Amino acid sequence: MRILLVDDSKILQERILSIINECDFVQEVDQAYNTLEAKEKLIGSNYDLVISDIRMPGGGGLELLQFIKERQPDTKVIIMTNYPYPQYQNRASELGAEYFLSKNEELENLANIICELNFPDIESNHN
Repeated sequence: MRILLVDDSKILQERILSIINECDFVQEVDQAYNTLEAKEKLIGSNYDLVISDIRMPGGGGLELLQFIKERQPDTKVIIMTNYPYPQYQNRASELGAEYFLSKNEELENLANIICELNFPDIESNHN
């Protein structure tokens, strides 16, 4: 599984990378720190999963989600936020996000969520 991780916080990216590394089936993780950088990477490569913050410089996660689903509709997308407002969650769902994640409450479950997206018939067996 190839993953693109998009967040403007280097510290949070490092934390997420340590969580992602729990998933045995993850082969490669690329990183981008803003929407523009993520779009450039997406134009040059295909990813199985994009994990993106909702609020970043150069656009945002919802704009990036729409960009992904228009060009690579099979790519799964997890949108993360510190602001899990219902209107953000509803819009992410409308645009095709597979999961909407609160960084404050659900980040530690990210490995399980990735596993479920990769292997929907297997319950949270990431080790």
